[in-house]
Amino acid sequence: MKKIGFDNQLYIEKQSEQIRKRINEFGGKLYLEFGGKLFDDFHASRVLPGFAPDSKLQMLKHLADNVEVVIVINASDIENNKIRRDLGITYDIDVLRLIDCYRDAGLYVGSVVLSQFSGQPSASAFKTKLEQLGMKVFLHYPIEGYPYNVSHIVSDEGYGKNEFIETTRPLVVITAPGPGSGKMATCLSQLYHENKRGSKAGYAKFETFPIWNLPLKHPVNLAYEAATADLNDVNMIDPYHLEAYGVTTVNYNRDVEVFPVLNAIFEKIEGKSPYRSPTDMGVNMAGYAICDDEATREASKAEIIRRYFAAMNDLRMGRGKQEAVDKIISLMNQAGISVEDRSVIRPALIKSELTGGQPAVAIELPDGTIVTGKTSNLLGASSAALLNAVKHLAGLPDDLLMIDPSIIEPIQKLKIGILKNHNPRLHSDETLIALSMSANMNPAAKRALAAVKDLAGCEAHSTVILSQVDLDVYRKLGINLTCEPRYQTKKLYHK
Repeated sequence: MKKIGFDNQLYIEKQSEQIRKRINEFGGKLYLEFGGKLFDDFHASRVLPGFAPDSKLQMLKHLADNVEVVIVINASDIENNKIRRDLGITYDIDVLRLIDCYRDAGLYVGSVVLSQFSGQPSASAFKTKLEQLGMKVFLHYPIEGYPYNVSHIVSDEGYGKNEFIETTRPLVVITAPGPGSGKMATCLSQLYHENKRGSKAGYAKFETFPIWNLPLKHPVNLAYEAATADLNDVNMIDPYHLEAYGVTTVNYNRDVEVFPVLNAIFEKIEGKSPYRSPTDMGVNMAGYAICDDEATREASKAEIIRRYFAAMNDLRMGRGKQEAVDKIISLMNQAGISVEDRSVIRPALIKSELTGGQPAVAIELPDGTIVTGKTSNLLGASSAALLNAVKHLAGLPDDLLMIDPSIIEPIQKLKIGILKNHNPRLHSDETLIALSMSANMNPAAKRALAAVKDLAGCEAHSTVILSQVDLDVYRKLGINLTCEPRYQTKKLYHK
């Protein structure tokens, strides 16, 4: 059983209190740049065991009456069909998804901002679509010399050209589908317009990682570097905070590098900067909710290894860079870990060797037991591993037949004969459907089906890169999956 290392309830309470305090410091109006994922922060839940993926959302719900959400999307990302890789959807579609999710949680979404807008046709079409759906849309434009030409940026020809976002609540959460959307620029543009109108408002930043009051080389912070290896983010000591207060804190290179410019912009807008360091700008309280440091260290080391395999898979699929892999290898060395520390790798490789090099999957269950699955005529390895895992969790014998072949065979005939697939074996989703069908007649299958929920948080490893449908099923089940960076076949096209 994995140890809990993070007090989620304490975090929600401290974070809510800190944000209220910051709102009051700025006279009742705060633009909060919200980094990371708001309601599906699975990275945080993996490296901080006990952190709920929707913790930040629950925290905002404590402030719901005072919260207004503004979603920012870069117009060029719309034009280029930029995809959110973890969900497989484009950024513009994700904006629609985010609006629905925030509304379902009881949060008010006031508007959408198209940043870096220069008449891109797809962005214009998206603006029309949003307006037809009843959303307010505001346009922000490219600013020549941004972010270094401060006198031009803080002028009527800079921020002054942007449309002022009409907001009605004290806490304006500026969020986005992903990085590079223009959240900070949106916040600063609003401060400029508020100041021109004689209104008092402030800016703060909410980023969970790196955790500013943990050591620079703490595995939690190293895991953040691994997660952003493709962006080449680097954690570093905040020199401005150290100089101002004599206290060592951790920030990351982009915020440290841009701080002098931000400070100059604050001074240009308001006459005086409210902050003496990048750390000052943040409101993150996650470090205060860690209740078992050793548990977070071990969880973070495991995440770094998972990130290594993700980077290797990206490289194999032609969408990653060797530099990202090399960086994570360096981080593994700093943390004193290697792939051999991942307990599910060797059992999966051994199972594959015993079956003549066929794909195999190993899953580590909550009690530490490792079960494996091999490729057969009926099931893919990922499906077989899932069935063996739920058998163990339900206390059923390994050789028990839970899904009658009479259920599997019609599915295979449908796949091959009608849908024209080449692979007759059942994918993970098809296997779970077949299991649920069997549960109506088979008490053992019913027990196994009830155990599926207990797979959340388990570790798994595949000896080949799985199909997208299998990857999606494992992700939805909450299984932390890694794959060897190779395909089952030598074909050039892989679904």
